[in-house]
Amino acid sequence: MRRTRSNKLRRDAAGKGDLLFLAAVILLAGFGLVAVYSASSYNAGVQYGDSAYFFKKQLVGFVLGLAAMAGIAFLDYRKLQKFGIPALAVSLVLLALVFIPGVGKSNYGATRWIGFGGFTIQPSEIAKYGFILFTAGYFAKNPARMRTLKGILPVLGAGIAVCVLIMLEPNMSVTMCVGAIMIGMIFLGGVSKKALAVICIPVLFLVPALILAEPYRLQRLSAFVDPWASPKEEGYQLIQSLYALANGNFFGTGLFKSRQKFRFLPFSESDFILSVIAEETGFFGVIALFALIGFVVYRGFRIANACDNFYGYMLVSGITLAFAVQSCLNALVVSGCIPPTGLPLPLISAGNTSLVVTMSGMGIVYAVSRHNTRKKFIGYTTK
Repeated sequence: MRRTRSNKLRRDAAGKGDLLFLAAVILLAGFGLVAVYSASSYNAGVQYGDSAYFFKKQLVGFVLGLAAMAGIAFLDYRKLQKFGIPALAVSLVLLALVFIPGVGKSNYGATRWIGFGGFTIQPSEIAKYGFILFTAGYFAKNPARMRTLKGILPVLGAGIAVCVLIMLEPNMSVTMCVGAIMIGMIFLGGVSKKALAVICIPVLFLVPALILAEPYRLQRLSAFVDPWASPKEEGYQLIQSLYALANGNFFGTGLFKSRQKFRFLPFSESDFILSVIAEETGFFGVIALFALIGFVVYRGFRIANACDNFYGYMLVSGITLAFAVQSCLNALVVSGCIPPTGLPLPLISAGNTSLVVTMSGMGIVYAVSRHNTRKKFIGYTTK
């Protein structure tokens, strides 16, 4: 009787999945709608004659993201394993299409989007998850291959190919993000310390070389070191961000009462939306936001650790790592801890491609939690 009852509990728990994780993701995306409206209303009114322009676009992305999450949540995630190579191939093709005249769309000196009529997508956001699907599937097929440098060469090759195409856009921030995901997944998979050192040491030398290769990166580095040396040029954005952070103090100016969003802070609704959030909600508001982000990351890795197969473990670890790395990089940028780069705050910043793809990824994590039956996730044992 006890065994029958325990088995029933296991099936019920696996069917429901981690509802706290799901609720936290939806709450973050919902808060993002409010934040986007607050940060963009003035600029949207001036530029497009509609103060809700960016909000409406974000709402469409939110609804599509919810639909994607709902659809993916009830799939058997193990079937995704066979789509690893196709996902990587599609990602590389989309990244290459960016450079085709008439298809790729340029903005502020970078070509990072593909446009079809009035519809645009950002391939680099898709490529992150395409790479994760490929890596998880490759390592799961034969986990022993991770123990040697030769065994991880296909993953390194795929990661470098993705990074090179993104770098050519140019988009160094997302390149760094993909590079961090690649190294993180290799580490979490159990690669030897020797092989990891062989990978990481060249990367440490490559980053300065990439900065020196482009004049605009040197200018951003200079602005990071002393933004007040060029307060009207390269240092302008960081200075305005710091003004927003300082103006927020401990408790903020109040929701919808930011001053920097009145066209003082560039990209206030996207890359620097955290600055507006900090100004309006203050230090404690930012702490609460990152506590919720940290909760999503914690539950994500907990789901990965509880997974009963290596593919699910690697897949969830990669998706969670991508979310964590991007969130940290965005926070470091807006606070002036690292040189300014164009990287959105996932689930919060304006941008439909990022929002839909991130929510889809979180749907995969939740799908894995629905199939988990190990003690570490459910919290009880069978007897």
